[in-house]
Amino acid sequence: MLCRRSASRRMRWLGCYRLGPMWKALLVFVVIAFAGQLLGVLFNKSWVQPERPRSLFSISSENGQVPPGSCRPHTHVMFLKTHKTASSTVLNMLYRFGEEQGLHFALPVGYQFGYPLPFIAQRVKGYRGPHVAQFDIMGNHMRFNKPEVEKVMPADTFCFSILRDPVALAESSYAYYKNVAPAFRRAKGLGDFADNPRKYYDPRLRNNHYARNLLWYDFGLDHNANFSVSLAKRGEATIRRNFRLILLSEYFDQSMVLLRHALCWPLDAVVSFSLNARQQMPKGRSVWVGKAAAPAPLALTEEQRQKLREWNALDWHLYQAFNHTFWAEVERFGRARMEAEVILLRSRREILARVCLRDGGQPVEASRIRDKAIRPFQSGLVKILGYELQPGLDNATKEACLRMIRPEIQYKDLLDLRQFPRAQQPPGQAVAAGGAAVRRDPLSSRTGEHLGESIERDWDRTILVRNQSVQQVDGKGKLR
Repeated sequence: MLCRRSASRRMRWLGCYRLGPMWKALLVFVVIAFAGQLLGVLFNKSWVQPERPRSLFSISSENGQVPPGSCRPHTHVMFLKTHKTASSTVLNMLYRFGEEQGLHFALPVGYQFGYPLPFIAQRVKGYRGPHVAQFDIMGNHMRFNKPEVEKVMPADTFCFSILRDPVALAESSYAYYKNVAPAFRRAKGLGDFADNPRKYYDPRLRNNHYARNLLWYDFGLDHNANFSVSLAKRGEATIRRNFRLILLSEYFDQSMVLLRHALCWPLDAVVSFSLNARQQMPKGRSVWVGKAAAPAPLALTEEQRQKLREWNALDWHLYQAFNHTFWAEVERFGRARMEAEVILLRSRREILARVCLRDGGQPVEASRIRDKAIRPFQSGLVKILGYELQPGLDNATKEACLRMIRPEIQYKDLLDLRQFPRAQQPPGQAVAAGGAAVRRDPLSSRTGEHLGESIERDWDRTILVRNQSVQQVDGKGKLR
């Protein structure tokens, strides 16, 4: 019905129709809310709700921060940190969320949970028996062992992991573990290895697991088993039973959208900068830039790429199977909805990069990072890149930005120091500004002679005998 001219002009702003009961209720609500805000301004406090300071990193329901609905954030989370799959970036998210929420981390005694040996609960610092103490988040490198993980984590723990195309994984592993895996060390280049992997691969030698079916190995399965369809499907089924979500590093942003909705976490919890990234090969060059002598070329022919898929057939089966599952999840989530959320996530990342990072947010070589406490660990043929903070940040913003770029090793040391403030720090560590424990000596693989053998140290300072499959040297110099 059209409004009559005789209607009160005071009501014109409401529209040209009569107010029904629903509109009247809405009008009353708006008036009350406005009055509350006005009183809050007059009396320097909110009449409706306490005023909270607004922050660039505030966790709120605005701008899609919290997934809609009545879900509750998961705080019991286990992440199987697979190697060379962008897993360091995911672990940083877990560290940040857990630190901000005051959660309790299951941390390794060193930097990995006894890797490459299967995980055992005793490798968790502070573990005193099944469920004696509650741990909320676990995510450092391990070789998965479900019964032992269940001793540490609550029954409602959300378990997830991440996969990568085995060819891209082989390229990254070769660059990173060239001097660690005997099979890679003996080959002239990755293409040379791909042409005849059995020529260089000896399953008895320690660290050669990096050279074959590395994902299968990290999930606790036999990576040297001969491929068969039935075996591959059994392994796939085991992973599906144990993990509620499998992400893909090639579709990292889409993975983060699925993860944050599965965990009911705010947007900023999954916005990240790429950590532990390696320096890319310049165009027109066939070698990596760096100080390593004569680095091997990594370029592969299509035939060599296919040979690597065959060599890593168990991993290739996993990747294909969970790639299919991943996109089925995206379809259920909604393609249009996914595209919108990816745009939102990337926009937020760009904003935070402009606020937090120097050089337009581009990663830089570790040698250019002034603050030694945030320089990334270096390994292999290539340079591992890091970030520098913008100068002049206020304390709250600086701390939030620092969480996003703090390398894995330094972040673990910081959390360890906070959870165990009275525990004695391992030799060679000192407390840096901001409370992070850092090593006085560089975190690099060192070699030396001991009992006539060439030795090297793992990340957690365990002394390893080179080219030995299971032997280790204890602190007294004896083989065990």
